[in-house]
Amino acid sequence: MALRHAVLAALLDGEYSGYQLAKAFDVGVANFWHALPQQLYAELTKLEKEGLVEGRQVVQETRPNKRMFRVTDAGRAELEEFAAVVSKPSFIRDDLLVKVQVADRIGTAAVIEQLRERASAAKAKIELLGSLLHQLRGDTDEDDFLLRGERIGPYLTCLRGLAFEQEHRDWCLRIATVLEERQSARAER
Repeated sequence: MALRHAVLAALLDGEYSGYQLAKAFDVGVANFWHALPQQLYAELTKLEKEGLVEGRQVVQETRPNKRMFRVTDAGRAELEEFAAVVSKPSFIRDDLLVKVQVADRIGTAAVIEQLRERASAAKAKIELLGSLLHQLRGDTDEDDFLLRGERIGPYLTCLRGLAFEQEHRDWCLRIATVLEERQSARAER
């Protein structure tokens, strides 16, 4: 998947400025695609040149002018084509796993600390995603929302992000505990 498809997907929900798109990415898309604001602005420029998004200038009196972007019919067609292509399997690529891989050959204190920090970050993201899920479905029961909700795509990807963060938190805490127990067992010898 290219960043272009994530941007087009985010713009399906409405017209956004680059700033608003970056905020939307932080909340909804970041659980499956990371991009820096500069990357988003550059991608919007490319997409506009290719006719996949349309931008318009909004004049503001007390602030600098801004550009608002929306998906064009060609952009929707691009997403349709993208959706029809078989997706490649995902894989894990994480430098923390390399550190864990060698933990029995090096000092583990720094690795344990990083695992605990990751668990804490995952916990914060779990809370954010839980809040976002509630915001997306409102007072509707989840099963009813999944069956009858008007726009469930963001909800479904948020569910995946939540499951990922929960599993990541649990794994980090478990491995930190294993390494701590091994450290204690060695110290007792």
